Amino acid sequence: MGQTVQGIAIGGRLVVLGLVLLAGCGHKTPPSAPPPPKVSVVTVQAQAVPITTELPGRVTGYRTADVRPQVNGVILKRLFVEGGDVKAGQQLYQIDPAPYQALFDGAVAADASARALAERYKPLAEANAVSKQDYDNAVASHLQAQAAVETARINLVYTRVLSPITGRIGRSLITEGALVTANQATALATVQQLDPVYVDVTQPTTTLLRLQREAAAGMLKQNEAGKAQVRVRLEDDSDYAHPGTLEFSEVTVDEGTGSVTLRALVPNPERLLLPGMFVREEIQEGVRQGALLAPQQGISHDQKGEPTALVVGADNTVELRTLKTDRAIGDQWLVTSGLKPGDRVIVEGIQSAKPGAKVAPEEYRPPDDKAAQLRAATVQASAH
Repeated sequence: MGQTVQGIAIGGRLVVLGLVLLAGCGHKTPPSAPPPPKVSVVTVQAQAVPITTELPGRVTGYRTADVRPQVNGVILKRLFVEGGDVKAGQQLYQIDPAPYQALFDGAVAADASARALAERYKPLAEANAVSKQDYDNAVASHLQAQAAVETARINLVYTRVLSPITGRIGRSLITEGALVTANQATALATVQQLDPVYVDVTQPTTTLLRLQREAAAGMLKQNEAGKAQVRVRLEDDSDYAHPGTLEFSEVTVDEGTGSVTLRALVPNPERLLLPGMFVREEIQEGVRQGALLAPQQGISHDQKGEPTALVVGADNTVELRTLKTDRAIGDQWLVTSGLKPGDRVIVEGIQSAKPGAKVAPEEYRPPDDKAAQLRAATVQASAH
């Protein structure tokens, strides 16, 4: 009986201890959920955006002429300064004229003899003192002698090698004393007309078709003559002072690649643009109203290569959007589909933002603005 009462007492203490432990567990505070990650966003807004196409290209001379001799001989003189400007018809070289002068003098003498014989036969033929055939032969000999004189004169003139066009002449590829031959493969020098010049750019045919449609619709910036205007940016990123015009008529298509060479005609009065120089050609394609620009740092690409962006919704939930972009404008993409005005695109903290998750967005501030705010805060703290 005593053992039974003692067991009941011990069991009661265990029950009470269990109840105390359960009560303690029931009042334990559960762990709090982590705060949503912070992200920086850019709110896109509709705006008027000037559309400019920038095309890389190279400068080409408006006219290029290789100077070659038209008669054989030895070069006696070079009569120009390498790298200088020459006029059309200006003498560049002198080929030894002595043999051609002798041929010319001989042809003149032969012509005089043939002319005298024809003149002497004329009255004799009229009096039937000589046959008509002999007179005709004398006249023919005179004509042949005149042709020989003209040929000798032309060859004598060709000893003076002249510039075929006005422009800037390069270095001389031969020196005095060199033997040259008529129509040789190696040019003596090259003359290039440098005002104006061409700027040639190679692009797909789709670019040509788009520019032609925009030009027909009056969307391209035009000059006073109604031609599409282009600006040129030099290799050191400076702007060239003189605008040019886009020449759609000077288009050639490469059959192998299907690309086209677009040619712009650019004034070059200071001779600043030189053949072979790399430049960038800018074409203003008007202003697009209601355009949306998204920062490139907030745009990525999926496995299919399509551009995507993470957007913060009204309830701060992250959404994944698939976009369509037109072109890059500075450090932004021109978005044609997938975004609407007021959307908040995540540009910082993308790694911690997952579609469907909650985030704490704050408007993105460029590094310059952040540095300025930090300096201001430091100054204010120092004042206190």
